[in-house]
This record gives sequence, C-alpha cells and structure tokens, in this order.
Amino acid sequence: MISTTRKALTGLLLVALIAGCGSNVTLQFPTIPKPLIDKIPVSVGLRMPANFENYVHREQVYGREDWSINLGNSNVALFTQLFGFMFEKLTILQAGDDPKLLDIDALIEPSIDAFEFSVPNQSKTDSFAVWIRYRIKIYDREGALVSNWPVSAYGKSQTKSISNSEALERAAILAMRDAAALIIMKLDATTLISSLAGPSTPVATPTQAPKTAGSDEEEALATAVAGEDDEAG
Repeated sequence: MISTTRKALTGLLLVALIAGCGSNVTLQFPTIPKPLIDKIPVSVGLRMPANFENYVHREQVYGREDWSINLGNSNVALFTQLFGFMFEKLTILQAGDDPKLLDIDALIEPSIDAFEFSVPNQSKTDSFAVWIRYRIKIYDREGALVSNWPVSAYGKSQTKSISNSEALERAAILAMRDAAALIIMKLDATTLISSLAGPSTPVATPTQAPKTAGSDEEEALATAVAGEDDEAG
C-alpha cells in the first residue's frame, strides 16, 4: 500500500515538474501608429479564417521546454486596425457572410504560413527572435483570386530585466509590426488592389496615391510602425 502511494505521489510530482518547464505566451493586442498616408480608395472586406483567429504555435525546445504562443486575438486586432487605416471602407466578415452580397470591391484574407522562434540557448545570445510569414490573398468582387502575396517579418528582443516569456512576446509583437510596415508600404504596388475599385469608388489621383517605395516618408513610416527598439533586428 505504501509503495503504491509512493509511486502515485512520484508520478504527480513528475507531472508537476514537467508542467513547470512549459511557458505559455499570449500576446497582448499590438498597436501601430496611424500611418501618414492617404487611404487607398477601395471598399474592402476582411475575412479572417478560424485558424487565423485562433492561431497557437506549440513547440518543444531542445526536448526540455514546451512553449505555447497564442497569436490569435492579436492577429485579429492588428489586421483590423491596419486595414482600417489603409482603406476608405473596411467591412469585417462574420462566419457565414457571403462576400458577393456585400458592397465591397475586394476581399482580403490573411493567413499564417509559418511561425518560427529561437531562444537564447539556440542562438548563443541573450535574445529571443521571431519569424512570421503571413500570406495575403486578395479576391475581386466576383470571388476570383487576383493576388497571393507572402509577407515575411522578423522581430528580436533581449532578456534584459524582463522574463523569457516577456522577451518572446515582445519579439513576436515587433515581428507583427514589421509585417504591418511592409504591408503599408508595398501592398498596393505588389497586389494592385487599387485597380479593383468599383465605378462608384473614386480612383486615386497621383497626389492621393500612397508614397512610392524608398521615399523618406516611407522610411519614417517603417520606423514608426516597427517601433523604436534598439534590440530589434
């Protein structure tokens, strides 16, 4: 009886030790400053798939520590804010909504192709790094796919005076802001989404169009969106 009880207690302690080696990171809602650009004169719908809204990355590092990183709600907050800044009109689609029945020129559907991170033990530094590859699909008003754009982003944060979980969360948020900066600067030039404007939507004049790539305004915008962090790569 004593032996059985001891084995049971040993098992419970082992479970507790294993659970103690895990880290759960839930990202806070990232924010970006309002970019100094004119809005693209297109009415867009934003459809976020369930696996995007509820995205959780799980990984075991070196067979010792389990990480669970929840990006779901932060993805929703970031892309809602981002496209609200970028377009004249933004409609958020709910489950079951038919985009063909909505008054929109284009439908945007973001997803995550890949999420990777490194911890100090792997990089031999005191930094956490995060890589995210988003995919932006754009459909016209008839539902035809017109653009399929991969967006790669990177963020890095050191562990100075903050916990490992906080450092990883900060690196992930910096990566998300990096993606936002790239989307702001290159979305229209890459996907030509402004060409999908309907007859009732005014077409941008040269003075209204987003700034061209490489301009001083864009460099300032990228700095503002990515955030000032001397630890960021």
